[in-house]
Amino acid sequence: MSRDGRDQRDGDKQRNVTTRLDPVRMLAADVLAAVRESDAYANLLLPRLIRERRLDTRDAAFATELTYGTCRAQGVLDQIIESASGRPVSQIDGPVLDALRLGSYQLLRTRVGAHAAVSTSVDLVRRRAGHGAVGFANAVLRKISQKDEELWVDALAPSMADDLLGNLAFRYAHPRWIAEVFDRALGGSMGQLQAALAADDARPITHLVARPGQITADELAAITGGDTGRMSPYCVYLDGGDPGALEPVREGLAGVQDEGSQLVARAVAMAPLEGTGDRSERWLDLCAGPGGKAALLGSLAAIDGATVDAVEPAEHRAKLIEQVTAELPVTVHVADGRSSGLTPGYDRVLVDAPCSGLGSLRRRPEARWRRGPAELPGLIALQGELLTAAIELTRPGGIVGYSTCSPHPDETVGVVRAAVDSGAVTPIDARELIPNGTDLGDGPWVQLWPHLHGTDAMFLALLRKN
Repeated sequence: MSRDGRDQRDGDKQRNVTTRLDPVRMLAADVLAAVRESDAYANLLLPRLIRERRLDTRDAAFATELTYGTCRAQGVLDQIIESASGRPVSQIDGPVLDALRLGSYQLLRTRVGAHAAVSTSVDLVRRRAGHGAVGFANAVLRKISQKDEELWVDALAPSMADDLLGNLAFRYAHPRWIAEVFDRALGGSMGQLQAALAADDARPITHLVARPGQITADELAAITGGDTGRMSPYCVYLDGGDPGALEPVREGLAGVQDEGSQLVARAVAMAPLEGTGDRSERWLDLCAGPGGKAALLGSLAAIDGATVDAVEPAEHRAKLIEQVTAELPVTVHVADGRSSGLTPGYDRVLVDAPCSGLGSLRRRPEARWRRGPAELPGLIALQGELLTAAIELTRPGGIVGYSTCSPHPDETVGVVRAAVDSGAVTPIDARELIPNGTDLGDGPWVQLWPHLHGTDAMFLALLRKN
């Protein structure tokens, strides 16, 4: 055959592959590649690609399940791939590894038939890595398909008899160090730990926030077909769909915000002050990016006649805050919260401190495999400095709210106790500011959990300035 003939045949094969590759798996593979190559955030990239590629509701839901599920289970999938292939995943080319992860997830954690899972993944390998890797990918996936997830877990996880914590960490797709943090925060209860890991490994529903003074939760639920929340009076639960396409969200009447974050902002706005005067209250969101809590505080401030200052050190994130708080009594400052240059005397200050994010792993599916305990000392030092700055900016009798999206005791109770021990603040019982709240911890702090409250694992302490 002539070279031109071979080129024609190869072109025909390429076109056939293109038609076989459905847009859902192509999109999922593109997100996995971006996460692997450039540390992209799946929860930010995926919705944008779904809109750009005009996936219908059914395909968007499947793409979301494949992408987030594969990211969430990555560590377990990698160990299974290593066992089936006989080589470390570090020695597998990136595009091939993306396809193997996607195929393994379909085989082990979805109802997709084995033939479809294998064939579509092999097609991805052919398209992204060439024919040379097809045989390898096909063999690995067929070997994986010979066992279900339970059998693979039994074969690869630490023994339940010898290492129950390690077994649970593997079974529910968490690095061991994170399971150890959860175990410590939960007081050593293996039953609670298993429930927390299981909830963290499940697909979360979307939480919407109805901006007070603009729309009620009942109205938002009626428009979106969702259900009103259990604890936050502003929350609506939405199971599926693209929230960015909803009219109330597009118009700025509502936003996407975990119910736990709503409860934090509400508690800071509602906590009783001492020594209030006739002037309008001044509120401060010291770590405001990307603006969800600032928008809720701004909505509540507009009702109460208060004003809000919002601090964010990154200019591009400050612009996001300006967009989401437009027409609210919120002024955005591009500054470091530790040395903001703002005039002290605030009545209410929220410090939603940068943290490890261990409480929101279910919504940031790839994060559990990116984080490491080596990051914690720097974060804890930063959290302490921000809380100190917040206290200095608060007037005597005013309220400081300290929150993290992490249950790690060193990022939560440890940071707050240091501030209390300094004598500058006195804790008040934050549990009293959580509507319909149960199992909130021993107090005076609040620790929310996915398995207990359906929220991210948010921590909240309320402190009164002495």
